Amino acid sequence: MKRFVIAALMLSGSAFAAQAADCGKVTIADMNWNSATLIANVDRFILEHGYGCEAELVPGDTMPTGASMTEKGEPDIAPEFWVNSMREAIDKGVEEGRLAITGASLSDGGEEGFWVPKYMVDKDPSLATIEGVLKNVKMFPHPEDDSLAGFYGCPAGWNCQISSGNLFKALNMEEAGFEIVDPGSGAGLSGSIAKAYERGEGWLGYYWAPTAVLGKYEMVKVDFGSGVDDKIFKECITQADCADPKPTMYPPSEVWTVTTGDFSKKHEEIAAYLGKRSFKNSQMNGLLAWMEDNQADGEIAGIHFLKENEAQWSSWVPAEAAEKVKKALAEL
Repeated sequence: MKRFVIAALMLSGSAFAAQAADCGKVTIADMNWNSATLIANVDRFILEHGYGCEAELVPGDTMPTGASMTEKGEPDIAPEFWVNSMREAIDKGVEEGRLAITGASLSDGGEEGFWVPKYMVDKDPSLATIEGVLKNVKMFPHPEDDSLAGFYGCPAGWNCQISSGNLFKALNMEEAGFEIVDPGSGAGLSGSIAKAYERGEGWLGYYWAPTAVLGKYEMVKVDFGSGVDDKIFKECITQADCADPKPTMYPPSEVWTVTTGDFSKKHEEIAAYLGKRSFKNSQMNGLLAWMEDNQADGEIAGIHFLKENEAQWSSWVPAEAAEKVKKALAEL
C-alpha cells in the first residue's frame, strides 16, 4: 500500500512538473483599482514562480477587458471581474465556451450603493433613506454650484457610471435639486469622501466595497425603500439605453475570476488554483488600507500579502508550487 501511495505522489508531482513546463506565456488583466491590481500581482508571482509561467500583466478595465477576452481571446485571465456590470455578455461568452468562470475573487461578493457619512445619519437618521436625502438636499453641497446639491457619480468611462446614472434618474434626484458630479477618477471620488470627513460636510455618492475608503471612513448605505429587483437591475439599470429606469437597490455583486475558455481547458492546474484563490471582504479591506497607508502599488501589496499569509495561499496550490513560491519570496 505504501508503495502505491509513493508512486501516486511521484506521478502527481511529475504531472504537475510537466504541466508547469508547458505553461508558456500567460497574460493577466491588471485592472485599474487597488483590490484588482493586488490580486493580479499575487497571481503573477504565483504563476511565474510556482508554475513556471511567463506571466505578464496587461492594463485592463471592466468593459474593454471583457470585450477583448470574448472577441479576441486575450488576456488569458481577469482576476477580479465584477460580473454584474456585463452580465449578459459574460453569460453568453460562458455559454459559447469563449469564457470560463473559475472561482470567486471575493468569497462574500462585492457591495455597491449610494452612501452618506455616518456622522450625518447620527444627527438625522432619516438621511439613511432616499426619502430623507431628497428632503434635505441643501445638506449635500455641490462643489462648484451653490444653487445645486451634489451627487458624486462614477468617473466617466467606468461601467458603474451607467448604473449610478440610471438610478439617479429613477430616484428623480435631478428634480429634487441634485446634479451628478464627475469626480474625474477613482482617486478624485475617494478624495471627495476624505475631504468631506475632514470638514464634517455633507456628501452623497456612489461607492463600493471592499475598499480602503469604506474601511477608513464610516459610511451608511442609503436605503431606497425598493428592495432588490434583479430583473430591473439586469435588464434596465445596467443598460446604457434604459429609457425608463425604476428604483432598485444594487444586488450583491458577484466578483469572479474569469478566464478565456481555451485557457481554462488548456491549463486545468492553473484553473484549479484560480478556483481556490479567494479573499473575504474583511481581509481585503485591511489589505487595501495597508496599501493606502504605505503608498504601495499592486506589486508591493502582492508581495506583502504573500509574505504575511503563507498558510492561506499555500492551500491554494500544490505543495511543489508552494515550495517554489516560498523560495522566491525568501530571495527577495
